[in-house]
Amino acid sequence: MGFQAACWFVLLLCTGGSLSKPTLRKERVVHPDPQLSDQLHEDNQSFQYDHEAFLGKEEAKTFDQLTPEESKEKLGKIVDRIDDNNDGYVTTEELKNWIKRVQKRYIYENVAKVWRDYDLNKDNKISWEEYKQATYGYYLENPEEFQDATDQHSFKKMLPRDERRFKTADLDGDSAATREEFTAFLHPEEFEHMKDIVVLETLEDIDKNEDGFVDQDEYIADMFAHEEGGPEPDWVITEREQFSDFRDINKDGKMDKEEIRHWILPQDYDHAQAEARHLVYESDVDKDQKLTKEEILENWNMFVGSQATNYGEDLTKNHDEL
Repeated sequence: MGFQAACWFVLLLCTGGSLSKPTLRKERVVHPDPQLSDQLHEDNQSFQYDHEAFLGKEEAKTFDQLTPEESKEKLGKIVDRIDDNNDGYVTTEELKNWIKRVQKRYIYENVAKVWRDYDLNKDNKISWEEYKQATYGYYLENPEEFQDATDQHSFKKMLPRDERRFKTADLDGDSAATREEFTAFLHPEEFEHMKDIVVLETLEDIDKNEDGFVDQDEYIADMFAHEEGGPEPDWVITEREQFSDFRDINKDGKMDKEEIRHWILPQDYDHAQAEARHLVYESDVDKDQKLTKEEILENWNMFVGSQATNYGEDLTKNHDEL
């Protein structure tokens, strides 16, 4: 198997395809906004939670080596990056977007690692043809090596599915993905405009009778490979009850797309929004509901730390990638 076939195999595993039925419980629910920190949010004792939310857990370890002056200098540079429209103010929305981006840094780092494998002509964009060649080229050029019916079915299913997802991620419609668009393609669950694709692909994965719905048996079969004549584990019985009581909202015995969306993309508490509001409230001296750089630097130790506080964080490592 060549590089392209290996890429496809990894892609198949990462995008929900399966070579065999799962024997363990499969988790499909996406929680896009998890807790921002494992620390308790106790501003009267420390700002560790705020630091980790603002700069990320990994970066939270490095500011301890900086002086207060160095910390404030680096914070000032970060503020310039948060101010998206360069109007001299940081709004709650800009701060929320920054926090979400920091918390998802691992996603952007993952895209950076694979970028060269797909940007074949090195124009800093990835066209659909480049992606198709890198991922499916070996299969398309050597179909005789994939005579197995399962492999054939998987390739024929995944290729148009990937093209559909690529076109959805390609917001400007130029058939070439920027880094942001390619990130949305590889991690659609993290982008609002890709949520319909996540729902549709989930439906297609589970809907074995292709009636456009997910019934209870299909729902369970996606999680559990039932052995002929064997008993169902207690958790499977519980999941059947969950399906009847909570998943099947309109009680028609099956889930439609909206019910699937409600299941896999729950409207969780928005931790980033809450933290952004908290930081603005605590730092907004003139109470105009937005922050100047001066207001942020005045309250710098809530955002970052230093040797003086021993709860700092930094954006010195690759902060330009954010």
